[in-house]
Amino acid sequence: MYWYTYLAQCGDGSLYTGITTNIKRREIEHNTNDKRGAKSLRGKRPVRMVYYERYNSQIEARRREIEIKSWKRQYKIKLILQ
Repeated sequence: MYWYTYLAQCGDGSLYTGITTNIKRREIEHNTNDKRGAKSLRGKRPVRMVYYERYNSQIEARRREIEIKSWKRQYKIKLILQ
């Protein structure tokens, strides 16, 4: 099983970084499921996945998530556009 670090763009233009094992399922959860989607995104729908990276372990994906979350918005946008 692979793990993914992803960036999602919210309806208000903000960016959200997270990890998952299934990109499509996670996007659906963020947009429809109040129990499984991130609470912070409930008022920012719709959410659209705009970038992801694949990793072999949860630890690798989590490390990358933490790294990306520490970046300023401008660097996240550069990552998406590359």
